[in-house]
Amino acid sequence: MKRKRTSLFGRIAGAVTPRDEDERDTIFADEDESPTEREETAADMWEEEDEEGELTVDMYEQGDDLVIKSMIAGVDPSDLEVSISRNEVTIKGTREDDSGIIENDGFMYRELYWGSFSRVIPLSVEIDPDAAEATERNGLLTIRMPKIDRDKHSRVKVKGN
Repeated sequence: MKRKRTSLFGRIAGAVTPRDEDERDTIFADEDESPTEREETAADMWEEEDEEGELTVDMYEQGDDLVIKSMIAGVDPSDLEVSISRNEVTIKGTREDDSGIIENDGFMYRELYWGSFSRVIPLSVEIDPDAAEATERNGLLTIRMPKIDRDKHSRVKVKGN
């Protein structure tokens, strides 16, 4: 029987610890499985995870700008890629785990997400990608993008020879 795993978001948010998930799997394990097939440590569960993490974001309009904020604590700005088009923003990066000196079975809780992550955010309004700015301060990424005003009209003077 295939294991039903808690979503990556549930593990990132701390809704379920790896130990809780192991206990749940043991309780609801298929009777046809041998005990060795169901035994998996919390460390094994985290090591075999190939999924990318997904960032949580806030997005709001502020005056003539569209603003996106996301917590990226522990991410070096050089490991962060922000790509902006007129209708979507993509944020990709990597959070490196610096706890390599700790043995996996030494963890009592392991809820922080380490590894690569990404998020594609569709935009509800059209923005000017060339005028966008991204800043990081104290682990908070802020992307500020000016909205394009489709109703704005301007007059152009015609120059003669």
